[in-house]
Amino acid sequence: MSREIKHLLIPTATTANENDLKLTIVNPQNLYDPSPNGYSTAVITPSEARVAYISGQGGQDSTGALSPDFAVQVQQAYANLRTALDALGARPAHVAKLTVFVVDHDMSKLEVLTKNIKKMFGEALPAQTLIPVPKLAIDPMLFEVEAVVILE
Repeated sequence: MSREIKHLLIPTATTANENDLKLTIVNPQNLYDPSPNGYSTAVITPSEARVAYISGQGGQDSTGALSPDFAVQVQQAYANLRTALDALGARPAHVAKLTVFVVDHDMSKLEVLTKNIKKMFGEALPAQTLIPVPKLAIDPMLFEVEAVVILE
């Protein structure tokens, strides 16, 4: 069975229709409220939406350099995620799910993550999973974020 894969290069992004891409955030009252920690329990995507998957974005700047500082890498990774969203014609409100990978995770890193997530997403917090890992693809890499995004 063969599969055809389309590769799209989008030089200029078009703005997605906000009404068509409304996510429904679900935080059941009988479960712990995760919003203070920067995520939602579940997110429902509209049935007419297409789905895009953004590969893990690390804290590399445009030259590929990585700061040794965790907070700097997190901030840059979210800036890189925003650039990928822009290329798709999407905004943070169109992100349904994040998966973040943190090298040697501890509670001080959670504070940095929550601050950056709330800065990017505001009240429209996506569903999210944090996975502590001993190492990522490149040795100095301390953080990576991947996203599931809805498109019109």
